Amino acid sequence: MREKYFKKEIRLSGSGGQGLITAGIILARAAVLDKMKVTQTQSYGPESRGGASRADVIISNENFYFPEAIHFDIFLALTQEACDKYVENLKDNGILIADNTFVKNIAYTEATIFELPFTNIATEKLGSALPTNILSLAFLVRKTKVVTENSLKEAVKNSVKARYVDLNMKALKLGFKLADEYKEEE
Repeated sequence: MREKYFKKEIRLSGSGGQGLITAGIILARAAVLDKMKVTQTQSYGPESRGGASRADVIISNENFYFPEAIHFDIFLALTQEACDKYVENLKDNGILIADNTFVKNIAYTEATIFELPFTNIATEKLGSALPTNILSLAFLVRKTKVVTENSLKEAVKNSVKARYVDLNMKALKLGFKLADEYKEEE
């Protein structure tokens, strides 16, 4: 159950080609399905493949007046470059989800940290690194409850090409399972 006033700033970041813009759009659509106020912005370098990219989503149950994420409550980093560049904007009580396939060093932070080799898991269990964005997004949603899982599933179905729906549904299921199985280090 959410607190009375609910507002979360979320940054999804990595490199171009990892599908993070798509993941941001899907997360925003899921929030709309949950009847939340939402804004989604994105940025990527001139190189659409391989350059830095990020998608920001703000989700709230009340109106908000600044559409840019500044101090993140939740931060997903799929590359070391992204983690290094944006971790300082993560709130002390925030959540960092890092793909330790590529993120090997995390600067000191008071945030809760979840590290999993999302890219390796996607490649191994799903046969491709392509659904890493959906796999990690499902993990994020199960751990943070920023949107309902049913809305996330619906948003994925309505956002990806028909031929990729089954693969992405498998990625969602696996991401939820990984979140349930994740053991935090003491």
